[in-house]
Amino acid sequence: MRAVMYDGKRVEVVDDLEVRDPGPGEVLVAISAAGLCHSDLSVVDGTIPFPVPVVLGHEGAGVVEAVGVGVTHVEPGDHVALSTLANCGVCAECDRGRPTMCRQAIGRPGRPFRRGEQAVFQFASNSAFAERTVVKAVQAVRIPKDIPLPSAALIGCGVLTGVGAVLNRARVDRGDRVVVIGAGGIGLNVIQGARIAGALRIVAVDANPAKEAVARQFGATDFLTSVEGVRELLPTGADHTFECVGRVELIRAAVDLLDRHGQAVLLGVPAATAEASFLVSSMYLDKSILGCRYGSSRPQRDIALYAELYRDGRLLLDELVTQTYPVEDFERAVADAEAGKVARGVVTF
Repeated sequence: MRAVMYDGKRVEVVDDLEVRDPGPGEVLVAISAAGLCHSDLSVVDGTIPFPVPVVLGHEGAGVVEAVGVGVTHVEPGDHVALSTLANCGVCAECDRGRPTMCRQAIGRPGRPFRRGEQAVFQFASNSAFAERTVVKAVQAVRIPKDIPLPSAALIGCGVLTGVGAVLNRARVDRGDRVVVIGAGGIGLNVIQGARIAGALRIVAVDANPAKEAVARQFGATDFLTSVEGVRELLPTGADHTFECVGRVELIRAAVDLLDRHGQAVLLGVPAATAEASFLVSSMYLDKSILGCRYGSSRPQRDIALYAELYRDGRLLLDELVTQTYPVEDFERAVADAEAGKVARGVVTF
């Protein structure tokens, strides 16, 4: 079968990959579409260390092809959106409703694929850039069949992370003032999450002025090309800032732009060894810096919720899919993403 594989030196589309059958508590999914997220590119450039060879992709949707023993919530033929969260469901963190903190779901890459005699790793417990993949049952969330699969694919990372950061982690409330630094795939979902939450002012900041129209479409009330102008719009600062780029100087700016009792949420991914600074004395006015993994989401609950918000016209998905690419055109998808030509490119099988 076809897949996008990284061997530590180069990315290539292969056509001779094999995947094993689902075991107990697992689901085999025929992937229809998968979003190209910056995290996939971060594996290739070394920002996210990961063992190789690996099948990339982690933001997918498709059709259930087979289920393992004990799986009852989905069956062959169901449409599903996939999460990256292969949590155990029984530890203390899962029991508290914090599956993103499950230690079984972090740093345990499996190898369900083979290419010839070589076992191949699975990225983010998912590997959606393959015609078929095996995931834990908890990762497969049934969605209505009237949702286009290229749009549904984006729920599994960009929407869960961006909208979830607003609703679950920051808990933005009605009337709040929000600054979103970076209007890419994650930033646009933060913007629409803030709109859904009822934020009064949503200031989008992106160095690319061409992103203003789409940022406003998703809910931004203001658009700037630099953080320098934020104080003119919000003289006392913001209730919430979201850094969606992964640059330490923008993390500092996100902290400096806070009003009293404000909180900065870090979503961008800098290098693993990156360090950021802030003025300690500024933090005593009840300010907070919050990390956020995967939108602090509970995917079985949240994916179903976002699917219904989409069907109700309140959550934008189709507008995120600015370009689709057959898997054979993966290099062009990467080039367009790196050039900032697309909000989210989607690879199709």
